[in-house]
Amino acid sequence: MTKFKRVLIYGYGNPGRQDDGLGAAFIQKMEEWISKNPCTGINLDCNYQLNIEDAEVISGMDLVVFVDASQEVIEDFSFTRVDASSARVEFSMHAVSPAFVVDLCKKMFHDAPVTYLLHIKGSQWDFKEELSKTAVENLEKAFTFLTNKILKGELLALESN
Repeated sequence: MTKFKRVLIYGYGNPGRQDDGLGAAFIQKMEEWISKNPCTGINLDCNYQLNIEDAEVISGMDLVVFVDASQEVIEDFSFTRVDASSARVEFSMHAVSPAFVVDLCKKMFHDAPVTYLLHIKGSQWDFKEELSKTAVENLEKAFTFLTNKILKGELLALESN
């Protein structure tokens, strides 16, 4: 059994809006993977959107990876460090960005975990509970990327970067 420090993989998005459900689909795949590859210290969470309360959720972690669908111009997926200094006040407090959550965590708890965003490219956003073929392919690539980092012990090496 592989033991990790306190790691949180947090998927978010709306599964009822096709590819917006990539974050939730990723967490479902991680749950299945962890049941076959037991790892202590890796926690999973999933929600429709990030909220200000998530600052407390991440406050006890060493490393957080947020997973979300992307409409941006990226390849199949991107994996980037979350920069809390880029946080800005949101129009609606019902949904906030990863940078806002990390910044709020720093302000409230005087510390924050190393945080990354795994953005998975989506292409269809209709009211339908089904990922597009392209999204499924991109999900597989992103999943393989992150699980390989876990298996090689590289996930926690990200903490020092």
